[in-house]
Amino acid sequence: MLEAFTDFVSGSPWTYAYLFAVSAIDAFFPIVPSETSVIAAGVLAANGDLVLFLVILVAAAGAIVGDNISYFIGRTVGHRIAARYFSGDRRKRLDQAERGLAQRGGYLILVARFIPGGRTAVTLAAGTLEFPWRRFIAWDIAAGVIWASYAASLGFFGGRTFEESPLKGLALAFGVALAVTAAVEAVRWVRRRRGAGAAA
Repeated sequence: MLEAFTDFVSGSPWTYAYLFAVSAIDAFFPIVPSETSVIAAGVLAANGDLVLFLVILVAAAGAIVGDNISYFIGRTVGHRIAARYFSGDRRKRLDQAERGLAQRGGYLILVARFIPGGRTAVTLAAGTLEFPWRRFIAWDIAAGVIWASYAASLGFFGGRTFEESPLKGLALAFGVALAVTAAVEAVRWVRRRRGAGAAA
């Protein structure tokens, strides 16, 4: 994966455009590998092929733009999209996002950034529920900057640790990212169980 990415972007100013685009598209097409791309870019920055600050800047900007596109899609045609494309587990996730926004507001926008598929559901739900845009953008900027800094820094420090073997750096960084995601999901699962137990 890293070698293919490096072949495509190494030493090219188009790298930053690619990172912006993939981070934006991931907001409403979540199978796009934005986090993996930003981690890999961090590894390249550790090797001097990219500038870490610019990696973070363009990834955060792309993520924020993509989230706002998803928000305004939700605001204009959210109910129709939900009825047509969200069923089963997807519908449950969207319903959870709507309940979470009603209860916890902007905090959920921040946390959802690190939940697989959560980002799309929450930004779309925020628009559908007409969550105030000024509050949305404030929380979303924080979420985008934290996410981009986290992903790029993982790659950067992993790359620095394994300067002679960047693939090991990518593997380490990606493993940490998976562990963080698993920890977030575990906390959510425990809270749901406790909530269900209290309700019973």
